[in-house]
Amino acid sequence: MNHQPLPLAANFNPATHMLSKTTEYGVFHETRQAARLAEQLVANGTQTDLAQAEQVLEAVLRCQECDPRDPHCGNFYWMREDEVVEDLNAVEFVLEALIPLMLRYGDRLAPELQARVLDSIRLGLAEIARLDVLVAYTNITALDILNTTLGGELLGDEHYIARGAQKLVRWIEYTNGSGHPLEYNSPTYSAVTLRALKRLADETRQPEIRLRARAMAARLALSYALHIHLGTSRLAGPHGRAYQPTIAGETPPELDTLRNWVAEGVMPAWIADVLDGQPAAFTVVETAERRRGLSITTHHTPSFALGVASQSFHPQSNHCMVHYRRPGAERPGVFYTRYILDDKWFGDHYHATDRTKSRNLLDEGDFFGVQEENRAIGVYTGSGFRHGSSAKAALIWADHHRVDEIWVGDRRVETLPCAVPPGETVVIGSGEVYMAVRPLLITPLGRETPIQLVVRGGDLALELYNYRGPQKRFWELNWPGAFFQGRPVCAFYLEVAERTGRRDGASFGQVVAAGEFTSDLAPAFTSGFESQRRYTAAYSRTGRTIGLSIDTIHWQLLRRWTTQGDPGWPMLSAPVAAQSQDGFVEVENASAQATAGPLWLFAAPQAKRWVAGYLGMVPTTLTLSTPEGSATIEGMGAGTVVWADGQVQVEAVGQ
Repeated sequence: MNHQPLPLAANFNPATHMLSKTTEYGVFHETRQAARLAEQLVANGTQTDLAQAEQVLEAVLRCQECDPRDPHCGNFYWMREDEVVEDLNAVEFVLEALIPLMLRYGDRLAPELQARVLDSIRLGLAEIARLDVLVAYTNITALDILNTTLGGELLGDEHYIARGAQKLVRWIEYTNGSGHPLEYNSPTYSAVTLRALKRLADETRQPEIRLRARAMAARLALSYALHIHLGTSRLAGPHGRAYQPTIAGETPPELDTLRNWVAEGVMPAWIADVLDGQPAAFTVVETAERRRGLSITTHHTPSFALGVASQSFHPQSNHCMVHYRRPGAERPGVFYTRYILDDKWFGDHYHATDRTKSRNLLDEGDFFGVQEENRAIGVYTGSGFRHGSSAKAALIWADHHRVDEIWVGDRRVETLPCAVPPGETVVIGSGEVYMAVRPLLITPLGRETPIQLVVRGGDLALELYNYRGPQKRFWELNWPGAFFQGRPVCAFYLEVAERTGRRDGASFGQVVAAGEFTSDLAPAFTSGFESQRRYTAAYSRTGRTIGLSIDTIHWQLLRRWTTQGDPGWPMLSAPVAAQSQDGFVEVENASAQATAGPLWLFAAPQAKRWVAGYLGMVPTTLTLSTPEGSATIEGMGAGTVVWADGQVQVEAVGQ
């Protein structure tokens, strides 16, 4: 308890006892922010704080839906200004604050208010149980587990404690089917998930829940660290979900976030070794959802990181992304892609959570991609596009004024906009990298399908139009429909290289153009939806090859390949870490073997540290073998084994 009252933020509204925000749509008061403020005030604990906290809590409780006729009784209005429950996640974010408040400091409140807050939590937990969020929704699942477990302990309700334990097991089992949670590599929501697991492990009185939470956090932390690009200090793409301030690098670098998390215990201490032992150039591949065919690949070099997802996940995803060094610039360079309908840009997408249109540029396309190191192929189509005035892929370089060179073939571009003739290679030079783009097949949906370089909102965009023209309905895109012959294709090849040692962008473009491009679409036919119409895109040069084939009728990925063949669906593959479904994994002259899987291994020989992780549901016998010796642990449930300087530390269920 402190002696000085907690300073209130400048946007605290004494009339509502909540924090306010002003957008182009008016003034709003977010319920979850008020709940967090109440927790902070009660924790600070002066009489002034407690008096203010009671008023804030009253404001929060007034935002709970308590009418038993409402199917979402127990949930909360996202904003004080709302009249009905719409964002079903509100109950999770509010209880995330109220439950710890009551567990730690509830006795600081007046008895009558204590009872009312407990009743509110009880009502909220019933709503969470009814909603029973799909375990694929990663961050909300983590909050469900946190709130249900700790809420059950607070209320002394064994039913909720058991439900929390079961939900945690279901989430781990679901993730074990692929390797990485579905809401993959998110700068925003990784934080929600990891902090929920940290609080759960710190607060729960259930040893098995605590150990499973820490085991899951270790696996997620390993993935996060492997995606930190040291050259830019950013979480390299692709991103499952991200907001524009993070995409543009306006938020604090994720490298700093990671180091803070290690210091705070959100991540285990050995995660620092992932950064310290990171190779100069390496590729990490993970699978986020095997049944959907969703994997993510990221290639790191000192100057840049290129990341590509095998297919679409979410409108907030960055499916194809480059982070790169720009010495002397305020922040690193960023390249990302979108499919955009009706020429939307920032300010055209309403985001209900924030009540603003200024935060995002959503991806309105369905995407397939394949990557080998610094080379990638992407294929877009409009998601549900049936009518409109334009449909295009946009390849975007943030901060046009930081672009140093633009080339179309052998011609240097000095003024924009600039038309790009079909068959030409576009090269962008910025910071320490060149990026070459060769547009491939662009299915025409009208007379006007330009390829052009333009400046939009201060960013450089290469736009590949499937259609631009009058507003119209596309009968041929309707399914069921009498004229359907497959979805339109918008494909491109991308290659990234360091500028050092190259004369200019034209010379790099010539090297890329000298390779062999394949871009073949099978002949058209009117589909009854029982057949395939295949599109194949590929590129080969200097003994390396990359490609994919898709079915444009059903919009399905048929095949991907690289120089090594089919890339498959590895749970985790990197030079310093790997994960396997069976009971054996090997990394850098070290191995882990168990009687059951899945099993992962991280090697940091420079630190004389090796870490094995087991996430199975049945006890196993795990043997960790390192160049310095081996250790065998019997009867081990979910957890980790750390070998450091000849010492073995086991943190696992059953140990």
